[in-house]
Amino acid sequence: MAKATSTLDWAIVRLGDDHNWWVAETSDPVRWDVDGLSIVDPRQLQHLVELVDPLRDYGFDQDIFEAAFIPFRIDKDLGNGKVRVKRVKESLFESEEKLFCLPDILDEENGPYADLLDHLTRCRVKMLNDLFNFESKLSVDEVEDEIREDQNSNFIQGKAVHTFEELTAILDYMPAGYDADEEAPAKDIEDEGDDDLPELDEEEEEKLKNDESLKWDEDEEGAEGDEEGAKKKEKGDGKGDDDEDEDDDDEKDEDDDEDEDDEEEDEKPKKKTKGKR
Repeated sequence: MAKATSTLDWAIVRLGDDHNWWVAETSDPVRWDVDGLSIVDPRQLQHLVELVDPLRDYGFDQDIFEAAFIPFRIDKDLGNGKVRVKRVKESLFESEEKLFCLPDILDEENGPYADLLDHLTRCRVKMLNDLFNFESKLSVDEVEDEIREDQNSNFIQGKAVHTFEELTAILDYMPAGYDADEEAPAKDIEDEGDDDLPELDEEEEEKLKNDESLKWDEDEEGAEGDEEGAKKKEKGDGKGDDDEDEDDDDEKDEDDDEDEDDEEEDEKPKKKTKGKR
């Protein structure tokens, strides 16, 4: 008699008080213990995809990420905060469906999900060492120990660590004293201005130099010169008018003097002339 085997074909997930989704039941209860078993919802998956994108320049392997999860799509809403999901074969990065993804933790030490945690930590450490001038380089062991310490405190308090929180703890990790907003080093202001300008070849640059419409500096200087000249001319014209007024006054004075002389002549007594007899 053939031994019956069970597979994980479907699962029932519930929305917890922490607004995360947790597995309530599976089609394979033999291998999958649902106690504290979390599942990533579509919104969280999209956020994780965005977080791993910058790590592509530091060795991130998309296949390792996809191998670490079992994808599900929504099959039926059961009400009361429960949903039945069905297993599918879809890419977590390329699928247009809203997917839930369950971490493959059947082998917690050497399984695909454990490999993903190690892979993401190495990529994150490599990126931080590249972006920041630390006094001493970050090490994978140092980061893992710090993250594990936080997780252990949750376990002591009886809190299960959700898969999404476990992953974001790595992808958002920053050493003490550093701000996550400063991951990209600030560029010089001059460099930022230059980045916005397109590069020109010699021919185009020469055309721009000879373009009359772009010579606004020279036109402005010329306009200022014309305005100054006009002011000087106006001042000069005013002075000429004053000179003409002075000339008219001189001529008037001379006419008045001539009139006075004529009046004096008229007032002098006329000499009597002897008539001829």
